[in-house]
Amino acid sequence: MNKPDYEALMLRALELASLSPEYGINPQVGALLVDDNGKIVAEGWHKGAGTAHAEVDALSKVADGRGLTAIVTLEPCNHTGRTGPCSQALIDAGVKRVVFGTKDPGKNEGGGQHTLEAAGVEVIADVLQDQAKALIRPWLISKTENRPYVVIKWASSLDGRTAAADGTSKWITSAQSRADVHLRRSKSQAIIAGTNTVEIDNAELTARQEDGSSYGSQPLRVVVGNRQLSKDLRVFNDLAETIQLKTHDPKQVLSQLFERGIRQVFVEGGATLESSFIEAGLADEFLIYLAPKLLGGPRTAIADIGVKHISESIDLEVFEMKQLGADLMLRAQKKES
Repeated sequence: MNKPDYEALMLRALELASLSPEYGINPQVGALLVDDNGKIVAEGWHKGAGTAHAEVDALSKVADGRGLTAIVTLEPCNHTGRTGPCSQALIDAGVKRVVFGTKDPGKNEGGGQHTLEAAGVEVIADVLQDQAKALIRPWLISKTENRPYVVIKWASSLDGRTAAADGTSKWITSAQSRADVHLRRSKSQAIIAGTNTVEIDNAELTARQEDGSSYGSQPLRVVVGNRQLSKDLRVFNDLAETIQLKTHDPKQVLSQLFERGIRQVFVEGGATLESSFIEAGLADEFLIYLAPKLLGGPRTAIADIGVKHISESIDLEVFEMKQLGADLMLRAQKKES
């Protein structure tokens, strides 16, 4: 009998988890059921709020779960919400072993490990923990800090300018970069922009496909600022819902959006608004598109973020980088001390 390679199996479970909705009230979770030789008998993943959790999805594909091992990216939940507790479902199915990636931090949802062990199920915890935690980082931040996960996005020249000195900016980046932005918008829950950006650029803030048609899923458009805006602006058209939050406090913005059920936001402009989120320590991820152009001038991607000395710099860690046409796309997060 071959000993199962739990790390290799967990990698497959993480692939399945990535198929789950990226943002929302539930984490991305994948699950496998394997026999004693490590052969995969069934696979499952969570497909969105109200649907079967990954473990239950996998269990639904086997006639008998007795004696199998479950490989799950997140500790099986221990509470009843829209669905029942996965820990109990695994126990009822007769699974003999559960291998999971990282613990569930929820006060009500966590603790599945103890329930499983109390029922005589062997548990192996924290397999590929770093990868498992990284996958659900947006959900973890939303869960533990009671606010949406914040993505700061900008497109700029290599010298960090978002427009030429006269304000023209179409187009700094390539068609491939713009298509990538729209795809990411379609997966997002809200897009935030300041009144100045909305008024000057007459930005629509919708997710559009390359042929100009709209994606089926449109994020909430959030305009931040006290300025009275004309309802003729494109951001107020009927292609998506729009709200205006008359405040300049990023914490208030996130609090109000969290109360509406929003768990992730794109902050897309302008420099003053994005800088306020960064200075407040509310920037969880940076999504940056760099075009091989030099523009010079005063129109920088971000403004004052409270850094007065080089020792106060906000150090970032790039976790994804790829070329889009002639451009470079970077995803980064604050480097942990």
